[in-house]
Amino acid sequence: MDDVVYMVRGGTRETCQRELDRLCAALDARPTMRPSDSTGRGWVARAVPTQKAPTVDDDRGLGVAG
Repeated sequence: MDDVVYMVRGGTRETCQRELDRLCAALDARPTMRPSDSTGRGWVARAVPTQKAPTVDDDRGLGVAG
């Protein structure tokens, strides 16, 4: 399972899809679950970042001097 998972909930499929698209564009994420109403609480969709977030031990760093 991914470390970070984003979830979008909307009252309609269209709203949920629109917000999933906005989230993916804004956070450089990719959908992992398209809008579904099978959860019983409106429409839900999920996405994960396309790249893992940098860590302190990572070459990309967090801007922390080591």
